[in-house]
Amino acid sequence: MKRLILIRHAKSSWSSGAADDQTRPLNDRGRAAAVKVGSWLKAEGHIPNQVLSSNATRCAQTWEGIAPALEASPDVSFEEALYLAGPQAMLSALQSATGNTVMMLGHMPGIGEFARDLRRDPPPAHEAFRKYPTGAVTVLDFKAENWADVQMGTGKFVTYTAPRTLP
Repeated sequence: MKRLILIRHAKSSWSSGAADDQTRPLNDRGRAAAVKVGSWLKAEGHIPNQVLSSNATRCAQTWEGIAPALEASPDVSFEEALYLAGPQAMLSALQSATGNTVMMLGHMPGIGEFARDLRRDPPPAHEAFRKYPTGAVTVLDFKAENWADVQMGTGKFVTYTAPRTLP
């Protein structure tokens, strides 16, 4: 069994003065949201042993906010190929994963589409899931020995949350 944790980066700052989109950082709300997500993941027992992330600053900072709560040391890689990646590119990266529980950090619209396309069951009738807001988390399980065997439509929904719903 394999577990996937999909997370959209937390809220970023459009007024940061970043040189380009890829270097745009989190704002204060985003930093606080990442910490909340980390605490929720720990409380729910969703601890990755591998993290695949876009190399965008806002994704790296989201991971930096999540990581301390997990009290774990997963293998982390920040990949150019995941910057603004669509579902097929994300699937390709996932199929190369080696961890049993993999976290992927990415961007809209790709991460939201990927969360929907991987499921074999219908998505929750939840407006937030359709919009996949910043910091949103979906956890899916796969009956697979290797990530290379995972295809679209084969994931079993475990849970979904977003920072706005967390204490």
